[in-house]
Amino acid sequence: MFETLKPQPADKILALMQMYRDDPRADKIDLGVGVYKNAEGVTPVMRAIKAAEHKLWEEQTSKAYVGLAGDPAYSDAMIKLILGDAVARGNIAAAATPGGTGAVRQAFELIKLANPSARVFVSDPTWPNHLSILKYVGIETVTYRYFDRETRGVNFDAMMEDLKGANKGDVVLLHGCCHNPTGANLNKVQWQEVIALLNERGLIPMIDIAYQGFGDGLEEDALGVRLVASSCPEVLIAASCSKNFGIYRERTGLLMAVSNDAGAQGLNQGTLAFLNRQNYSFPPDHGARLVTMILNDEALRADWAAELEETRLGMLGLRQQLADELQRLTGSDRFGFIAQHRGMFSLLGTTPELVEKMRVDNGIYMVADSRLNIAGLNAQTVPVLAMAIVDAGV
Repeated sequence: MFETLKPQPADKILALMQMYRDDPRADKIDLGVGVYKNAEGVTPVMRAIKAAEHKLWEEQTSKAYVGLAGDPAYSDAMIKLILGDAVARGNIAAAATPGGTGAVRQAFELIKLANPSARVFVSDPTWPNHLSILKYVGIETVTYRYFDRETRGVNFDAMMEDLKGANKGDVVLLHGCCHNPTGANLNKVQWQEVIALLNERGLIPMIDIAYQGFGDGLEEDALGVRLVASSCPEVLIAASCSKNFGIYRERTGLLMAVSNDAGAQGLNQGTLAFLNRQNYSFPPDHGARLVTMILNDEALRADWAAELEETRLGMLGLRQQLADELQRLTGSDRFGFIAQHRGMFSLLGTTPELVEKMRVDNGIYMVADSRLNIAGLNAQTVPVLAMAIVDAGV
C-alpha cells in the first residue's frame, strides 16, 4: 500500500523556518512564521494563562472526557467575546475544535455535508491553508480579487464585482479582522455593502477570525463578524485562541453555526457534534478550560485584556516605526500602508525574486509572496529591515 503514496507539496512556511534555522548568520531576522514574538524574540506565556493554569492544577480533579462539542461554558464565553449581544444565544450552535484550523476544517466539512455543490469564494490572497484544505476536502474554490498591489489596500470595487459572480448557496470566506496575509481590512461601510450583496444573492458568509484584539481592539475587531452575524440568515464562524491568548500549542478553537431560525439550533448543534465524532471525537479541553476561566473571572480577564492591549500597541508602534524609517530613507510616503495595516502581517506587494534577494543579502526571512510578520521585529531590527527593503529596490 505505502508504495503507492506520492510526495506531498512541502509547506513553504515550514521550509522557510528550516532555512532560517540552518542560516549561521547571527543578525538574521525571521519575519516568516505566523507566531507572535516579543522584543526578545520569545512567544511568551501570558500572565493570565499562567495564573489560570496554576488555579486549574490546584482545583481540577479529573481528566475525563467533557463532551463531543467540548465544554458548553467555553462555547458560551467565546460566543460572548466574539459576538457580544449581536445574536441571541439560542440561535447559535457551537463546538470546540483543535485550534482555528480545526474549526476551518469542520466548517468546510459541514458545507460539503449540507450542500455538496456549493463553491467557496476566497480572497486573493488568503491564508494558504484555506486553499489546501478546500482542495483536500474536494470543494470547488473560486478566488475574488481583494488586495490592490498599487495602494496595498483593499480593492473593494473588484471584490464586489467578483462576488456578483457567486450563485445562491455559494459560500464567501471572509477574514474577521487582521487579514492574513495582507493586513488590509474592510471598514464598516464596506462590511455593510458586502452584507447587502450576500443577502441579495443568497450567499452564505463564513468568517475566519483568528486575531481578535491584535488590530484595533477586542470590540473593534469584532465589528465585522457582529454585523454579518446579526444581518445574514446563516453564518459560519471559525475562531482561534492561539494568538490572542498565546496558547498556540494547546490547539484551542471554536466553530459556530449561526441561524436566524432558532428552531435550527438543535439540528445544527447535533451536526457539529457528529462532525467532531467523525474526525477526532472529543476536542482538547486544557486550552479551552483556561480561556473559560479567564473570560469568566473579572481579575484574570482584566489582566489578560491589559496584556493583549500591550501586545497590540507594541505591534502598532513597530508598524509606525518601520513606515517612518522607510519614509526617511526614500523621501516618499509610499510605504505608509504599513502603518495603516492591522494585525501581525503586512504584504509588501513585491516579487519573490526581491524577497529572495533580501534573504540572501541581508538574512531577512519572509514568505515568498512578501508577507512579513511585524511581530518578528523589534526597535533595533526595524532600521535593518528598512535598509534591506530600500537596497533591494522594493
